[in-house]
Amino acid sequence: MMLSRLTASLVLPCLLTGCAANAAAGLADKYTRHFLIGTAVKSSELRSTLPSKDAPVCREFNAFTAENAMKWQHIQPEPGVFSFVMADQLIRIAEQCNGKVIGHTLVWHQQTPEWVFEDDAGNMISREALLARLREHIFTVVGRYKGRVTGWDVVNEALNEDGSLRDTPWRRIIGDDYIEYAFKYARQADPSAELYYNDYNMYKPQKVAGAVRLVKQLASKGIKVHAVGMQGHYSLFYPSLNEVEQSIAALINAGTKVAITELDVTVLPLPENAHTGADITQSFTAHPVYDPYVDGLPEEQQQLLADKYKDLFSLFLQHAGHISRVTLWGSTDGDSWRNNWPIRGRTDYPLLLDREGKPKAAYQAVAELVTPE
Repeated sequence: MMLSRLTASLVLPCLLTGCAANAAAGLADKYTRHFLIGTAVKSSELRSTLPSKDAPVCREFNAFTAENAMKWQHIQPEPGVFSFVMADQLIRIAEQCNGKVIGHTLVWHQQTPEWVFEDDAGNMISREALLARLREHIFTVVGRYKGRVTGWDVVNEALNEDGSLRDTPWRRIIGDDYIEYAFKYARQADPSAELYYNDYNMYKPQKVAGAVRLVKQLASKGIKVHAVGMQGHYSLFYPSLNEVEQSIAALINAGTKVAITELDVTVLPLPENAHTGADITQSFTAHPVYDPYVDGLPEEQQQLLADKYKDLFSLFLQHAGHISRVTLWGSTDGDSWRNNWPIRGRTDYPLLLDREGKPKAAYQAVAELVTPE
């Protein structure tokens, strides 16, 4: 029987306390010779107690990203007012689990308060003023976690689908070189941290070509991009394995590593005029045709999902020497953002652990590809 939404919201502590049955060796151990296995940690988890060292969240994952807690609107909601409570807890969880922290994200056109771009009268500020705010924010946040955060998503989703630079307040006020300044400030704030560029739909040739141009342009200025994050917001129906592989190869040839940063695979149909990817501004009206599995996922779809994950991880293993991390965007089906995007209140099954925190067929398919050391 399908869990109610209230019940689903209460099973998450199983990942922290260990109340769900899991295999003795988690994915983190199984893939330790290949790449990190990460998860996105929700704000609700960052308000709870620390997990035990043998809890499933520690066993399955060894890289931790805050889903929202390190984004500008949460960590600096008002000028000069920083809130580090949840971000500090993410650091503690990672240390408790002997894992790494990925900072997400320093510069994004979404979830950034309007005040960042405006003066007291609501007018657009100057290039110099915005650069000063950008520097202060990065130096404060990155500086606080210097030596404790492995790497930062410095700039997030700066490209259009054709690979050109997105028209954002950052670009309109500062200019195209806002990306260069963001990376420079992050490097100055923590010289030892890895620096990443992160974006969705990074299986589309034009967008990947834009990322390659960006990496090369930064390299020409002496700025190293340690990895390009390919957000893996995929579906049973897209992308093709060949598209993903060609994109990985293009980024490797550009001289950067690859991180699979936000992996989930929706089993639900999208409205006809919906865009793929992760544009959070998309929203559509609910309809039963777009929510067909409220009573549970049929065996056929479970197997299709398992096959998709198996194919993806097999590909990642082929390029493991150039892939630093594979991060699932969430821990269980119940806490995935996919249940509410681009239609709120749906029942999706996009991750490896079900709503009770138990391994699914997709989990077993991924786990069986490798053996622990």
